[in-house]
Amino acid sequence: MSQRCQESPAPDIPSLRIDKWLWCVRFFKSRSLAQEAVEGGHVQVNGERVKASRQLRVGDLLRITRERERYEVEVAGIPRRRGPATEARQHYRETPESEAARAHARELDRLSAPVSSGRPDKRERRDLMRVLKRRE
Repeated sequence: MSQRCQESPAPDIPSLRIDKWLWCVRFFKSRSLAQEAVEGGHVQVNGERVKASRQLRVGDLLRITRERERYEVEVAGIPRRRGPATEARQHYRETPESEAARAHARELDRLSAPVSSGRPDKRERRDLMRVLKRRE
C-alpha cells in the first residue's frame, strides 16, 4: 500500500497536508510519525501550532523539532511524490540562522563526546602517540 504525494484539486493554488509534506520531503520516515509530531506540537507553521490536516502552501515558514534538532525552513514547493533526498531538498529552504544553530549544536555534541574509559585500544593509542609527537 503506497501513499503518494498529490496536489490538491485546486490547480491555481497548490497545497498539501502538512503531515504529507513532512513525509514527502523526508523530515520523517513515515507519515504517522509526521502526524504525531504535528499533533504533539513539534511542528509550527508561521509561529502557530497546527493540526495535521492543515494545508501547507509555498512561502509558509515551518519550525520543526525532531529529537534534539530544530529546523526553520521555508516551503519552496509542493512535491508530487516522495522521491529521493536530493529531489526532496528542492521543496524547502533552511534559514541561515537555523543552519548555523544546528552546526553549532553538532560541534558542541562532538566536543562533549564521552572520553574513553579504561585502557586505550590500538587505534586510540596510535592517535594519542600522533598527538604527543606533534607537541614535541
